[in-house]
Amino acid sequence: MLVLDELQYSEDHIWVRYEENHTVTLGITDFAQLQLGNLNYVELPNEGDEIMTCECFASVECSRLFNDIYAPVCGQVVSVNQEVIDNPALINYSPYTQGWIIRAKLFSLDDLDLLMSADDYEEYILTKHLPT
Repeated sequence: MLVLDELQYSEDHIWVRYEENHTVTLGITDFAQLQLGNLNYVELPNEGDEIMTCECFASVECSRLFNDIYAPVCGQVVSVNQEVIDNPALINYSPYTQGWIIRAKLFSLDDLDLLMSADDYEEYILTKHLPT
């Protein structure tokens, strides 16, 4: 399981990379893609759509099961990763680079304060999701 230090994480296993000018890139963590298995369909929002914290903004399909993806921040979608729509397996093979999902302009930078650091996320996975 790969967790990158330069990212922030949500309890719903979404990673957030701050870019610049209130813009963030979002994706599914390596842990989440391992739990989901091979992805065969991705549904993403449209550019211009708003995303709201704790609300579903996308979904992925694996083994005929749909899984909702919940936003860890509030903002407006500025771009979607068309390559992931065309080839959902990019999330499995490259969750932190080629497999990003959307870019959004944050309504408030304060949203980032509610996310976990890499160390906190690793601890969260170990205590909440892995057998002891």
